[in-house]
Amino acid sequence: MGLLWFYIVVVLAISDEIHSLVMWRFLNNFYTIFGGLVNEIVSSNLQSWLIHEGLEAVFHFFVLSLVFFSLEIGFLAALIHFLIDVSHSLTIRNMKWLEHRALHFVVESLFFIAIFGF
Repeated sequence: MGLLWFYIVVVLAISDEIHSLVMWRFLNNFYTIFGGLVNEIVSSNLQSWLIHEGLEAVFHFFVLSLVFFSLEIGFLAALIHFLIDVSHSLTIRNMKWLEHRALHFVVESLFFIAIFGF
């Protein structure tokens, strides 16, 4: 297993950057309209935000499952990424890009070292 944890975290970081690039640069208009529709369907902004984070986790699940040919890795990566996004969004408001990336990298690394590092 060696450096599997490291490769997973790097691919997850790349996946997160790809998600941001695709959603906010290329599909911006669609994503804004889709967000408005979701907000109209559910009863609160919190639910809309959780749906957004859930859909992002699904994106990461597919990317990592395909890259590593493992549903387990895809699920675990999506789950830890989702939990970090939700927890830091609730507790730490204004994070710069590098701080955000470093937080994800450290926590995700520790998580995957605990699972695959031994």
